[in-house]
Amino acid sequence: MADTVVLPGSGTAPATELPVTYDPRLTNEDLAPLRQQTWGTYNIFAFWMSDVHSVGGYVTAGSLFALGLHSWQVLIALVVGITIVYGLCNLVAKPSQVTGVPYPVMCRSSFGVLGANIPAIIRGLIAVAWYGIQTFLASAALDIVLIKLFPGLAPYAVVEDYGFLGLSALGWGSYLLLWVLQAAVFWRGMESIRKFIDFCGPAVYVVMFVLCGYLIWKAGWSGIDLNLGQVTKTGWSAVPVMLGAIALVVSYFSGPMLNFGDFSRYGKTFAAVKRGNFLGLPLNFLVFSLLVVVTASLTLPVFGELITDPVATVARIDNTFAIVLGALTFTIATIGINIVANFISPAFDFSNVNPQRISWRAGGMIAAVGSVLITPWNLYNNPDVIHYTLETLGAFIGPLFGVLIADYYLVRKQRVNVDDLFTMSTTGTYWYRKGYNPAAVIATVIGAAVAVFPVLTGGSITGMYTAAQYSWFIGCGLALVGYYLLATRGPWKLPANVVESR
Repeated sequence: MADTVVLPGSGTAPATELPVTYDPRLTNEDLAPLRQQTWGTYNIFAFWMSDVHSVGGYVTAGSLFALGLHSWQVLIALVVGITIVYGLCNLVAKPSQVTGVPYPVMCRSSFGVLGANIPAIIRGLIAVAWYGIQTFLASAALDIVLIKLFPGLAPYAVVEDYGFLGLSALGWGSYLLLWVLQAAVFWRGMESIRKFIDFCGPAVYVVMFVLCGYLIWKAGWSGIDLNLGQVTKTGWSAVPVMLGAIALVVSYFSGPMLNFGDFSRYGKTFAAVKRGNFLGLPLNFLVFSLLVVVTASLTLPVFGELITDPVATVARIDNTFAIVLGALTFTIATIGINIVANFISPAFDFSNVNPQRISWRAGGMIAAVGSVLITPWNLYNNPDVIHYTLETLGAFIGPLFGVLIADYYLVRKQRVNVDDLFTMSTTGTYWYRKGYNPAAVIATVIGAAVAVFPVLTGGSITGMYTAAQYSWFIGCGLALVGYYLLATRGPWKLPANVVESR
């Protein structure tokens, strides 16, 4: 029997027994392969409910119905977009579910045992920015509750009178309170996070159905209109808009989709993960979108104006208890998506950089501190910055996705040597050239450079504005093809002796 070493339990896994060949520079108890995979179909389903059922998800879904399309055209775009996301998530899920390792460790197969820090840092930094923005969105909902309960706080919500670094005194209080609450949930470990997200998604459904029922009671069934704006696109002119809507759906989920392996690794079986993905994505997203548009359309006859922000809708109800319950529920839901999409990812990513000095918890706290330093409310208050941020995010996430998929499915034919993911031996399968795989690095640089070009020049070159909408697809496609060609021929061709997976 091989010599082993026992790593103590942590926030993500129980005590783990590993071969002594696992290099400490690449290993800690959080990054090591799981020996107990306990998540079932419902846990994955709840993960996606938490990811979808947020203020951002509500506004995004509602905006698709206001693009000037017929409702049936929007539904087609939704079905196509979310089906693409479903298929891509299944592709990302399998390698981590089979090996039991998180996304940054899985990247060692394609980028090299040291090169994997490149995608890890990119994804981690993106998550930090969006962690801050989502926390700000949740704090804005909390502000509404506090002002409703304590009207005397209203003056402290004015940035010009009581503000610091662009945020009001009340905003700072709400932001820091949620910052601490999220850190507390995260610090308790993955099992507590699982229980938290198991609650968040269904809770929002309950509130949304109650809110929808209240509006139907006030306006009647005749107040429902699945077109939130005038239909201005018909015939062939609607096709580009529908394609843009499809791209928007994929881009919205691109972050959690890339590092979905951080969660699929806990799945009992790959079949259970796929079932959870189906329930949480195509089925859940369509039901949620229809619920959003019905609720939003009813705000026009009830309140005299179209409101696409659920917190603002709740705030218009003439009942303090309903306002508090609704706003707090949406706040909790936003915390859920934030922990899922933007806290766990950088926790693993930053831990991967230096496993012995940065634990999973320490990686998460680095992300939390960084989210305050970037003052995300200033980013959110500038629509142009948000516009470029979303498209730039897609330009960099797309290539990382393309390389991962090309390596696992096309080059290695789903064969991975798990033990070699944790060795610094120069004879290891994933040592490549001094720990880096040039094929993956070059493919990523080319894919990202070409994809980000339309984003940076969208307003000055004809056609670039439209191309910028598809930055994720451009980056993903170029990196996937580029990596496959570089890894199968030429000076960076990978050796043929690819070992079997465990």
